[in-house]
Amino acid sequence: MAAPFTRVYRPLWRIITTTTLNKTVRNVSSTRQQWSAQNVKTAVSATPWLLHGAVCLQRLPVVSHDRSPIEEEFMELMHQMELERSLLSDHELRLLEDAARMSRKQEEDYDSDEEEDYRDKEIVTAQDLEDTWEQKLKQFQPGLRSQGVDEKDVSTSERCLADSLILLVKKDVGSQKLWLLPQIQWQMGETLRQTAERALASLPGADLKATFFGNAPCGFYKYKYPKDIQKEGSVGAKVFFFKAVLSGHKHLPLEKNSFAWVKKDELQDFLKPEYLKQVRRFIMAL
Repeated sequence: MAAPFTRVYRPLWRIITTTTLNKTVRNVSSTRQQWSAQNVKTAVSATPWLLHGAVCLQRLPVVSHDRSPIEEEFMELMHQMELERSLLSDHELRLLEDAARMSRKQEEDYDSDEEEDYRDKEIVTAQDLEDTWEQKLKQFQPGLRSQGVDEKDVSTSERCLADSLILLVKKDVGSQKLWLLPQIQWQMGETLRQTAERALASLPGADLKATFFGNAPCGFYKYKYPKDIQKEGSVGAKVFFFKAVLSGHKHLPLEKNSFAWVKKDELQDFLKPEYLKQVRRFIMAL
């Protein structure tokens, strides 16, 4: 039996409509992509604010803080409580066993046959082991808690090993020289994190390796340029901060007048109040 005519041949109006819609969707999609790219370029060129990527680079503590008097007393108390409640260790049991054996040897009715387990063996007592350990302890040299640098020299990251340090750089903003976190202007085609990474890599004389925390900014700050710069068409800068920790670098002091490694409580001596207010929101106090 022949198939119905409507099943074999699609209606002409449906073919025309489908073809027209497909072409229209393609044209709209390609036009939308072109418009989006042009719109981004136009928006970036039209905005009076310049985008910047900045990095908050921290050197984490290398050694622990010195214990306070209260912490020292608490540590002694906990050590005494642990000692009183603990059982004898294997070494302490061996000390008692050695003392008992030496006591048996000094008795008049001592029989050497009772010490068959130690016959033809070199006896190393627990006290001998303690003497050996004590000699090794005297030869041990603990690591230094400081690198022998001036703690007030902010050009080196080897200062204040028990504290967390933040890297600051001195930037020319108009006719002023201001201390800021490392930052650089955003370029077309890169993400803001790539801009922050480039800001760190472009520091002169610094070979710094950092581990960044995510792709999203952790802070934002906006400031206006001085009047002489605003005449060139730029009102100011919008800065997006990214957090990172120092993972490695050459142990060379940086230029004192251009770089500074400072503690969190020292930031107020370098940064402007409004800038400091924004930075303190994401600084980790470790």
